[in-house]
Amino acid sequence: MVTNGKKMPKMDFMVEKKTRIFLVDDHALLRRGLVELINGEPSMEVCGEAATLGDAYSQIGKCQPHLAIVDISLDGNDGVELTKELNRRWPTLPVLAYSMHDEEIYAERTLRAGAKGYVMKRHPPEILLQAIKQVLSGKIYLSDRMSDRLIGKMVGAGSSGAPMKTPIEKLSDRELEVFQLIGKGMSTNRIADSLCLSVKTIETYREHLKQKLDLRSGNELVRYAVEWSVKQS
Repeated sequence: MVTNGKKMPKMDFMVEKKTRIFLVDDHALLRRGLVELINGEPSMEVCGEAATLGDAYSQIGKCQPHLAIVDISLDGNDGVELTKELNRRWPTLPVLAYSMHDEEIYAERTLRAGAKGYVMKRHPPEILLQAIKQVLSGKIYLSDRMSDRLIGKMVGAGSSGAPMKTPIEKLSDRELEVFQLIGKGMSTNRIADSLCLSVKTIETYREHLKQKLDLRSGNELVRYAVEWSVKQS
């Protein structure tokens, strides 16, 4: 380049690539807050967002993010199964679960399903940023409280001093999913349609739930499920 007859030195402009993050959450206001939080970090940017599973599946492939932050109760869908599906479709894509649900019930299940971290929505924004950076560095993120809990379970495994599970923790992933839907007031037929299972299968799950939760009737199961669901919201 020549300016006023003088040759200017050649300059190479390096464009720093930012870490691309994809958001999956059906609450528009929350997504807006996350976009502002993440885009405020010099090394990060939100490359896309989705409110439904269908949109997430179609956009993630195009966006090719480095990390997906996923609400595990998206539009009433079970977060554990959602995480499994994301992990199946994009096995190299780290998933960070971001949830309003109690980590004692869902964190371990979500990690088993393939997530690399679990953050509760009630935690400060700085915790989410910390979790993002930790997962991007190849590590697992859990709160100190949850990490201590899991280590305690591992240390106590097989011993008489092993911590007892709560009744809800004893449920399988599918049983917990059916239990959640019962708590939302859904009938057996609606649950069967929602999960693409037969009515007979759901009735079997309901019987298993009554046995594991030590409940005598279907009405007790519904009442217990509704009360638990209210506590989780």
